Amino acid sequence: MAVSANRLELLQIADAVAREKAIDKQIVIAAMADAIQKAARSRYGQETNIRADINPNTGEMKLQRLMEVVETVEEYARQISLEDARTRNPDAQVGDFIAEQLPPMDFGRIAAQSAKQVIVQKVREAERDRQYDEYKDRVGEIVNGTVKRVEYGNVIVDLGRGEAIIRRDELIPRENFKYGDRVRAYVYDVRREQRGPQIFLSRTHPQFMAKLFTMEVPEIYDGIIEIKSVARDPGSRAKIAVVSRDSSIDPVGACVGMRGSRVQAVVGELQGEKIDIIPWNDNAASFIVNALQPAEVAKVVLDEDAERIEVVVPDDQLSLAIGRRGQNVRLASQLTGWDIDILTEEEESQRRQKEFVERSSLFMDALNVDEMVGQVLASEGFTSIEELAFVDSDEISSIDGFDEDTASEIQMRAREYLERIEAEQDAKRKELGVLDELRELPGITTAMLVALGEDGVKSIEDFAGYAVDDLVGWKERKDGETKTYAGVLADFDIGRAEAEQMVVAARLRMGWITEEDLAAEQDETEAEAAEAEEAAGA
Repeated sequence: MAVSANRLELLQIADAVAREKAIDKQIVIAAMADAIQKAARSRYGQETNIRADINPNTGEMKLQRLMEVVETVEEYARQISLEDARTRNPDAQVGDFIAEQLPPMDFGRIAAQSAKQVIVQKVREAERDRQYDEYKDRVGEIVNGTVKRVEYGNVIVDLGRGEAIIRRDELIPRENFKYGDRVRAYVYDVRREQRGPQIFLSRTHPQFMAKLFTMEVPEIYDGIIEIKSVARDPGSRAKIAVVSRDSSIDPVGACVGMRGSRVQAVVGELQGEKIDIIPWNDNAASFIVNALQPAEVAKVVLDEDAERIEVVVPDDQLSLAIGRRGQNVRLASQLTGWDIDILTEEEESQRRQKEFVERSSLFMDALNVDEMVGQVLASEGFTSIEELAFVDSDEISSIDGFDEDTASEIQMRAREYLERIEAEQDAKRKELGVLDELRELPGITTAMLVALGEDGVKSIEDFAGYAVDDLVGWKERKDGETKTYAGVLADFDIGRAEAEQMVVAARLRMGWITEEDLAAEQDETEAEAAEAEEAAGA
């Protein structure tokens, strides 16, 4: 490779490389210039500051040595004194550079090889940058490609202008690909790594099915029908919840299509995966009943704080509601975001009977009343001694067979019982070494102080180190299963808001945060909410 190479040929080579690698021609020309600079330094010395310029229009090359203008020369290969510089350029100043034209030169084999490596490396880096920039914005899209090779169960896909991988665990079970097969997959991640951009595809991702429906159902593409959530057991069964913004369009019917043509197109792409299309409902109970189709539901009981629901089904519907290996209820739970407990009518009846007996026994022992009175109170819906102690006495005296004196006696005994329990718990609290200062936190009871003491918390400083999850518990979803971890105060009727209020109060007392910090955080939250609302409106 020589500086005197045919100018036209140089531009043609740059243009051909740019087209082949789908990168900017200027990048290729800049890489050539860098290669010439590196090769020239091997000729004139590595310490020499050489600049090569290639005119992108004519292909003309210039090779120059740059000398920095300084007061005192220390590096003779890179610097020139101000006095000498002004003999060449009368306007030269310290810090300027004097360019000295170098003659054309032929490179030896080693220099040419080195120049080639520089060009190849620069072009490769530009190609990688181009691939990353192109695909990082395509996360969440479906792409088509051709199987290039299969390595240890992982499928390498040629996308035409890039290479991607479908890892073994992102393939639908029992799905086999071989060289040359066409494949369609969902882009779920693009990472810039040392060996180049890595494009990760998936055929098991829930959004893969959602995007397939978007391609098959024009109403979804146009925004008339919205996909609310998706749950999949890849290759076996899936559930998708849809809702229509137009009351005249049935969302389920639109997704199924004429004679099932639309849903069958998606099923065919997913290797026969059975798909239940569920009408979404903003009422959680109705939505969960729909999600458990084809099972029939007799009754539901929601616990909104714990995001848990009990579903009662007829005895003959239990296996259908649970599904093979728990598949139906697991998918329904993923689809709705609720933990679902399924009971038969007989199991629910037995549980209610057990709760009735336990409440009756509690009232008998705590109030020192006979079995009949305990059962009457339980059957009237009273669930705790606290409720009996502080409820309006008319609610007790209005029970058949009870009068005002009986109601007063029951409430007096209930309060005496609570005072006795309070005294016992306070003694245990002191025994555990829990300080009185913790009582100042909002919503804290003596029973809670005992639980905190058993967890090793004795002071406000100890309590301030808690996270809200430590108090009320948390959930983790892994492999389609939700695991619940109990908090220190999980047995008490407090929500996340109350727990957060306690923690904030403790941290304020300790001076870890200030009222100004809270106000600033509140303003930031409100601003983010306003921005989100504006974006939604747009």
